[in-house]
Formats: sequence, C-alpha cells, structure tokens
Amino acid sequence: MTFSGEFLAFMGLALVAIIGGVLLLNLTKVVHMVVSLIFTFVAIAGIYVVLSAEFVAAVQILIYSGAITIIMLFGIMLTKHHDEHEPKTGKWRKILVFVGVVGFAFAVYLGIYDFNIEQVPTTLHENNTMQIGKALYSKYIIPFELTSVLLLVALVGSIILAKNEKKEADDK
Repeated sequence: MTFSGEFLAFMGLALVAIIGGVLLLNLTKVVHMVVSLIFTFVAIAGIYVVLSAEFVAAVQILIYSGAITIIMLFGIMLTKHHDEHEPKTGKWRKILVFVGVVGFAFAVYLGIYDFNIEQVPTTLHENNTMQIGKALYSKYIIPFELTSVLLLVALVGSIILAKNEKKEADDK
C-alpha cells in the first residue's frame, strides 16, 4: 500500500464524513446536528473531487449542503417541539454499539483488503459533465422525467397535507 496524496486526502475526507455522521447521531441540539450533517456532505463532495467527479461534487454541495440543509432548518424552525427529555442510554449499550461498529469495520476491511480490481483505461475523468448530460438526456430521459413528476407529486401532496393540518388547527 502506497501513501500517495490521493490516498491521504481520501482517508482524511472519509474520516471527516464518518465523524460527522457519528456526531449527527449522538448530538442532542438540532442545529449542531445540522452542522455535522453539513460537514458530512462537504466531505463526501471532497471524496467525489478525489475521484475526478467534479460535477457530482458540485451538485452535492449545491443540493445537499445547501438546499436540503436549509429545508431541514426551516422545517425545524417552523414546527413545534415538545421538549421531552429521553432517558440516557446505559454504558453497556454504548459499549455494545462500539463493539458492533468496530466489528463491522473489521469485516469490511477483511472483505476489501485483498480484493483486486483489474485496472482498465477509461476516459471517465475527461469531460465528465458533458458525458453525464449526454447520458441523462438521451439514454435516461424517461427515468429523469418520471423523477421530476414524482417530485412534483410529492410537493403537491405536502402542500395539501399542510393545508389540512392548518384547517384542523383553525377548527379547534
């Protein structure tokens, strides 16, 4: 195993993404959770850059780190929260979860340690934005349009549900 700059960048970004995910699950304040989620999304975008997928990295930053996080913050601010404290978990549960995570990481390590993938010359890193656009608007146009219709239906459904909740609140 050689320690190149690419390898070190990947490992650093992967570590930031994992730590951000773990913090997201363990923090109690919602704003802190959203900040750790942003760190995770930005680290994943960095991994995309290391993998020469600049377009996907830019979309990751714009869509997830920007829009999704802002939508989550608005959802948090606009909903009512009952401040009920959940009981703290015991030490044994934390220890078992830690052992499970380490065991899973070890199993993944064993699975990929001697996994040889034949290196094939490719041109994926050249003009990847143009290649994605051509594939999206030629070969995958039907799934792309069906996804947009699905998102539109979800948006209309959420508006209808929000109006029904507002009517029920006004009736009371």
